[in-house]
Amino acid sequence: MTAVSIARGIAVCLIAAALGACVVEPARYPPPPQAYSPPPPADNGYDAEAAVTAQTAPPPMPVYEQPPIPGDGYMWTPGYWNYAGGDYFWVPGTWVQPPRVGVLWTPGYWAIGIGAVYAFHAGYWGPHVGFYGGLNYGYGYTGAGYAGGRWQGGAFQYNQSVNNVNTTIVHNTYNETVVNNVTVNNVSYAGAPGTRTQPNAQELQAANEPHVGATPQQQQHLTAARGNPALFAGANHGVPPIAASARPGVFTGPQVTQPRPAMTNPGQPNGGAFGPRGMATPGTMQRPEPVPAQNEPNRGEMPQNQSRPEPAAQPQQPAPQPQYKPAPQQQSKPAAKPPAKPAPKPKPAPKKNKDDKDRPHPEGEGNH
Repeated sequence: MTAVSIARGIAVCLIAAALGACVVEPARYPPPPQAYSPPPPADNGYDAEAAVTAQTAPPPMPVYEQPPIPGDGYMWTPGYWNYAGGDYFWVPGTWVQPPRVGVLWTPGYWAIGIGAVYAFHAGYWGPHVGFYGGLNYGYGYTGAGYAGGRWQGGAFQYNQSVNNVNTTIVHNTYNETVVNNVTVNNVSYAGAPGTRTQPNAQELQAANEPHVGATPQQQQHLTAARGNPALFAGANHGVPPIAASARPGVFTGPQVTQPRPAMTNPGQPNGGAFGPRGMATPGTMQRPEPVPAQNEPNRGEMPQNQSRPEPAAQPQQPAPQPQYKPAPQQQSKPAAKPPAKPAPKPKPAPKKNKDDKDRPHPEGEGNH
């Protein structure tokens, strides 16, 4: 009995060991590969704005004067419409300091998408200016790229032709004419007439570069605009009382500008003022090409232009003619007076006849 019990115990131990080996063995296999997780996207600006959508189009952009630059090192960020609480509100354009040297600001923009939903694409800082909907924000942002300034030697240089820069304060300036080759209007979303919906090759390349979001100054500026009821379209009917400010979040004082009158913007769909865009675009030389185009045919007719002053002298010739017409009238009047004077001379003739009666010779003549 004892031998049988021992044998059974040995058998149980062997079975348990075998089963234990079967249970432990799977744990020795390497863990299965984890599912692929793409890297997080680059920071592209206002995170809160990245998901902003609206069912109606934003109001046209107002035309306004750019306030003077507060000092060296500031860069211009154009105004735009944002959305909160079921209504659009205007974020005034302002001068801000960039987060670091060598970056440029790509403005945010609205674009119409599937189902006629309008989505806001936030702005960002980067080495090059990317796509901003082909919108003409003015002051160097003509719809593609930026012509308001450039980095050189670690300092930002300002283009005087499109920026309100006081050269006694800011010395890093240059003067370069900006030609606006886009349709001049005040629309504020991509997909509207005169705008582009697809980026070009340079803008696509800029989209893949490292981006930096809005600075704390820009965030505070946005918050201040959202907290101002007068900047909401429901209150100002698309014409905000504050169009731009010299410093972020400062909406009072002499360096705050208001929109221009609506009549100065014939290209705007609603005839209103937002356009950065007759002035039709603030801060841009609007299509200077048509001006020389009108002069070119005249240049080909230079000899004719030289002869044009001669016809100009011809209209002066009629001027003496009216002076000449009254002159003959005065000459004709004295001419009529002399014949009137000899007319009374025959009247004294009878007196001579009386004298002749006393004379013998005339009597003979009187008999005839």
